[in-house]
Amino acid sequence: MISPDEIKKKAARKYADFLRATLNGSEFFPLELPVGSTPKSYPELHRAVTALIDRSKEKIGFGYTLVLEEKNTQKYGPQSLPTRILIENATEYLLLLGKQDEYEHFSADAALIRSTIPKLQQWVWQYPLKVVVHHTDWSDLLKVCQYFQHNPQPNLYIRELPIEVHTKFVEAHKDILRSLLEVILPSEKLGSVESSSHTFEQRFSLRYREPLFSLRILDPALQQKYGFPISDFSLSVSNFARLKLGSPHCIVSENAMPFLTLPSLTNSIAIFGSGNAVNLLKTVSWLKECSIFYWGDLDVEGFEILSRVRSHFPQTQSILMDAATYQAFENFAVSNEKAISEPPNALTDEETSMYSQLSTAKQRLEQERISQTYVNQYLSTKIF
Repeated sequence: MISPDEIKKKAARKYADFLRATLNGSEFFPLELPVGSTPKSYPELHRAVTALIDRSKEKIGFGYTLVLEEKNTQKYGPQSLPTRILIENATEYLLLLGKQDEYEHFSADAALIRSTIPKLQQWVWQYPLKVVVHHTDWSDLLKVCQYFQHNPQPNLYIRELPIEVHTKFVEAHKDILRSLLEVILPSEKLGSVESSSHTFEQRFSLRYREPLFSLRILDPALQQKYGFPISDFSLSVSNFARLKLGSPHCIVSENAMPFLTLPSLTNSIAIFGSGNAVNLLKTVSWLKECSIFYWGDLDVEGFEILSRVRSHFPQTQSILMDAATYQAFENFAVSNEKAISEPPNALTDEETSMYSQLSTAKQRLEQERISQTYVNQYLSTKIF
């Protein structure tokens, strides 16, 4: 048999439906809850019925109404047993849950939201509990929403937004703001989102601290031609994408020291491709016109990165990742327990063979273990 505490829990589970009903003006009461099965022993039955009576509206003045009927039970003889449990109206329901003040706040907040931004009417109906949770925030949330309605692509840092909220408010409320803004903004004004820690900023055309590319101009003539005061610098992804360098040879190096020690090469630049930088290269459209050379560790991970680069830039060639280079420095190879056996799709036959060899042997030859003399000679004689 249901207990008074279970009645309250079951009623609480209906709270979102109750709030929706009040928004629609639809019928919700009387709310009837199941009585449950009769206890097997008389002491249990007596305790259960007594508990229900003692906490019913008839006893405490509010809450659920308990309907009792006299029944002849085979085991216990005539008994007055509960047959229905009813919550008759909103007043009793809210008193039972202790949510009178919360409901008043909800009603006021829902009215404010729908009158300020009518497009959110369906959102309020769909997510009434979010309205409740953010009771103290709605004045500021609506200010942010109204700003984006008038400026759907601000191209500003969050801190720069001219909204009368404190500077950390948007940062602290990204989840609820995203839910609201995606309803009220035209789909064509929303940015596409990739795997990133800045999905909110990307979605709503906000600036953010972008990852940096490290770049080296390997040809002094190229540096002079485009007026770079220095040959080695870092810049954001968006600025890198806006560079206009013609179509130089581009060497993407996986590790820092090999990147920093690349020699001077005609009409060439170098990019430090460590970590997520390789994945960001696909946003740089001018690289499609360049000859791209990828130099990574001679290991399964290095060839997997090569395959990813080539999936965006099919013209990519690998350098210093061949059998001859491996044989020349095989004594410096180390164990690689992460080795796997299935080669990526975008490798040449020679690269696939090298991948399989390294995977089977569980070996890695790191870039840093290849001598600078060998690197310089390889680049000067085999590529440029």
